[in-house]
Amino acid sequence: MENSFTRSLSRDLADLSGKDFISCSDITASQINSLIELSIQFKTEERRIDLANRVLGLIFTKASTRTRVSFQVAMARLGAQTIDLSNQSTQLGRGETIKDTARVLSRYCDALAIRTHENNELIEYAKWSSRPVINALTDLEHPCQALADFMTIKESFGSLKGLTLAYVGDGNNVANSLMLMGAIVGVNVRVACPKGFEPLPSIIEEAINLSGSKSKIEIVNDPYIAVKNCNAIYTDVWVSMGQESQRKQKLEAFKGFSLDMDLIKGADNEAIILHCLPAHRGEEISDELMESKNSRIFDQAENRLHTQQALLAALLGGL
Repeated sequence: MENSFTRSLSRDLADLSGKDFISCSDITASQINSLIELSIQFKTEERRIDLANRVLGLIFTKASTRTRVSFQVAMARLGAQTIDLSNQSTQLGRGETIKDTARVLSRYCDALAIRTHENNELIEYAKWSSRPVINALTDLEHPCQALADFMTIKESFGSLKGLTLAYVGDGNNVANSLMLMGAIVGVNVRVACPKGFEPLPSIIEEAINLSGSKSKIEIVNDPYIAVKNCNAIYTDVWVSMGQESQRKQKLEAFKGFSLDMDLIKGADNEAIILHCLPAHRGEEISDELMESKNSRIFDQAENRLHTQQALLAALLGGL
């Protein structure tokens, strides 16, 4: 049954209907919080939304477990469908342009979720598609992951305001999205990377501008400084997909940046441990820490489903 709280969430998210979700900066703090609240309602089964006859097209040129499955299950729980549109199964693999592909798929699908290397490809799809385009990961950002991350943090602490998140590792797409979304919702974000592996200056500048007086964005080269008194500690693989040729160089550069019991001693005693997965246990994170009582890594993975369900409901006008 709809109540005043549910109606308030629906009003807050109404502006997202039919819109693209390319970057964390595409949505406001109020919308992020409302998406998280709706995600929690889906998780606790307090809310059901029917998107019958809607179809989500998945265009994934990079391997995926959590993103692919969470989108598929989210659409199924909304009474809707997904269709796999890989290069191997479509004319994309034979050189059909994004310009033509996006316009055709807009006639068949109600939204497109795209996972690719180049962020410019995503922008091109959004330019020519008349339906919502969702960033399911590019080398620049991973905004759907960030939604699940901040949902997990809110579940753990009850509120996001004033918390500090430390990210230790490569200044990659995940770090970019954590900085941007943290800046928007008022979470302090410290990113610790070896010199030369920091996030892009343009993303750092954007995050600082978005944070205003709400939060603080810091880039450091010492992981012990980053985790001091923080509430959440996050890491990701050091060698992302497509960077395999850099593996030897990165493993050498990232010595001392592995999350383990020694590194987290300076954090708050209740600090939670996060990782977007897949993990290389014993490399960027110890097995002991992944299995510790402070780990929320598998809650975080589950929350991909719930936040994807909330996002799809909002973009497809189901509220």
